[in-house]
Amino acid sequence: MKFIEEFIKKESSAGVLLIIVTVLALLLKNSSFSEYYAAFLSTPVEVRFAELHIAKPLLLWINDGLMAIFFLLIGLEVKREFLEGQLSTPSQVALPGIAAIGGMAVPAAFYIFINIGDETAMRGWAIPTATDIAFALGVLALLGKRVPLSLKVFLMALAIIDDLGAIVIIALFYTVELSTLSITIAATSLAILVIMNRLGVTKKAAYIIVGVVLWVSVLKSGVHATLAGVALAFTIPLNSINAKGEKFSLSKEMEHDLHYWVAFFILPLFAFVNAGVDLRNVSLDQMTTGVPLGIMAGLFLGKQIGVFGFSWVAIKLGIAKMPVNSTWLQLYGVSILTGIGFTMSLFVDSLAFTDGNLYQQADKLAVLIASFAAGVVGYLILRTAKYTK
Repeated sequence: MKFIEEFIKKESSAGVLLIIVTVLALLLKNSSFSEYYAAFLSTPVEVRFAELHIAKPLLLWINDGLMAIFFLLIGLEVKREFLEGQLSTPSQVALPGIAAIGGMAVPAAFYIFINIGDETAMRGWAIPTATDIAFALGVLALLGKRVPLSLKVFLMALAIIDDLGAIVIIALFYTVELSTLSITIAATSLAILVIMNRLGVTKKAAYIIVGVVLWVSVLKSGVHATLAGVALAFTIPLNSINAKGEKFSLSKEMEHDLHYWVAFFILPLFAFVNAGVDLRNVSLDQMTTGVPLGIMAGLFLGKQIGVFGFSWVAIKLGIAKMPVNSTWLQLYGVSILTGIGFTMSLFVDSLAFTDGNLYQQADKLAVLIASFAAGVVGYLILRTAKYTK
């Protein structure tokens, strides 16, 4: 349980930092510094090596490059949890797994119902299916011992499965025209990584070098580049023997090393460049129709209904057990917190609507509003719920 408590503490601190950079981005975007903020996002960054040429604005380097490292961390966490962690047995995975399914299906249904018939808007159906673990655990941290550790573990496990679902959704629904050559290079790189794993290679540099080749080839292939991070994570050995004959986990070592960089640099930077919404261009009419309404309804209503509803059915049918020392009201409060989509929802939004101004940024504002509402309401319910000391 020590690892879980340390993990929660890191994610909670990161949540506070995310709030700060989000507010800063909003202030810059809606002030006289707006032009400088926009210029920062569009800063051209170019990398050239022989015939290989990658040129993107800074915003896309962050969304396609640094977020691949975030997904590498997610992949490492998913692998560890499923092999030897909180999701390693059917009884452990039952409740968060069923709750995560409800937490993805019901929000998507809300969004689709509101936007059905609009082909462009329908690309955003996956936006309200995500949960931001840093923000959600940050809210729980404010409540201290009012929330039992079992519920915190439940939320963490649910968010991890949620992230796995997001990975599958990105791979299946947000892939453009494929390049045969790049796919071949990516497949070859992946095969090399698997062989290295089977041969017991434990040199971090070896996995990083091949991983960079994998990322570049996936970037050029048409598949979203962040998936390279997940693929790399699944090939890094969890348990092996080092040169001294000692038990060693390269996966856990890399996970530990990446946590601080992701929590305190990559995610805050991603939030800073993606959360800057020009409120002057958004009207009330825009927020109450189509895409923005679908996002808000999905995150705030769909998430809590899906997570709590599916959990209630699973527990009542005896498929899963209620988290230890928790009440139905506490479980409902945590279910509301899963509506904090924030970074993951903003990320999916950037994939669904590549033109950031397609909806005058009302879609991004909808993510922020719904996430804020879910955080506040979830906190208030958990604050008033009876708890076991």
